[in-house]
Amino acid sequence: MSERFRIAVIDDFQCVAAEMADWSLVGGDAEVVFFPDHLAAEDALAQRLREFDAIVAMRERTPFPASLLARLPRLRLLVATGMFHQTIDFDAARSRGIVVCGTDNGPGLATTVEHIWALILGLARQIAAEDAAIRSGGWQVSLGPLLAGKTLGILGLGNLGRALVPIARAFGMHVVAWSRNLTDAAAARVGVPRVDYERFFDESDVVTVQLKLSPRSVGYVGAGEFARMKASALFVNTSRGPIVDEAARVEALRTRRIAGAALDVFDREPLPGDHPLRSLPNTLLTPHMGYVSRETYRAFYSSAVEVVVAHRAGSPIRLLS
Repeated sequence: MSERFRIAVIDDFQCVAAEMADWSLVGGDAEVVFFPDHLAAEDALAQRLREFDAIVAMRERTPFPASLLARLPRLRLLVATGMFHQTIDFDAARSRGIVVCGTDNGPGLATTVEHIWALILGLARQIAAEDAAIRSGGWQVSLGPLLAGKTLGILGLGNLGRALVPIARAFGMHVVAWSRNLTDAAAARVGVPRVDYERFFDESDVVTVQLKLSPRSVGYVGAGEFARMKASALFVNTSRGPIVDEAARVEALRTRRIAGAALDVFDREPLPGDHPLRSLPNTLLTPHMGYVSRETYRAFYSSAVEVVVAHRAGSPIRLLS
């Protein structure tokens, strides 16, 4: 009797992957195992995953460096949801005969745009603080700003940044944009003025980070940028944690150099239990769920099933390497 084809679905935090797709399509001889917890230590990951032929990973929650791939002797297919990944060593995978594939993105962009505005509005209107106050017997404990007439500064005018513009205008906000590589022409095509670095951080009432993580974008926002911002400014990051200098951000919030921050991404995820951000009162924190919705997960996991089926049939699809 031939050995079963084993598939690991990892980082299933909400324990919903099994219901988001028809996993029976991968074949009656296959075994699918769902893991809801996140393992950060390479030794633990290698021990857990060494007996699997295929792994379905959620976005970039778990990196796959060469050192880990070398410890997975049975692995022949690595599926990472989405089509953009910087935490996989593609050269190492290729050298070991591991096929790396992506999936349909589904409505991830629309879901993220909704989440960004949920964070902006929640932070400005102090929704979490007011909810907590009511539950503990209080009433009207905060005083938030009006967004109409204020300036939204978009740091990076890519697909996500551009999608924020019409919503900002619907709220009556002015919009400006800046990044090191943004040109006047590119900004003009969106109908947004590209302002210089100084004006961007000096004048923006809300700064939202919409950059991709790369070696050039690590530490893009640091102490110098926070020093330029208004004391009343709000800061939002739904892109990637390392784009912002973590220590500088904590200090800016602790000293009230800025009024508050809404964060969906962090240097370490899940966020450690003793991290200072967990205890700062002027933060609104969500667990890297900007792209998360039922519709997105259905697209991710249904597409992952299609990738596994195609791979087993000898006709791989959505290749990343």
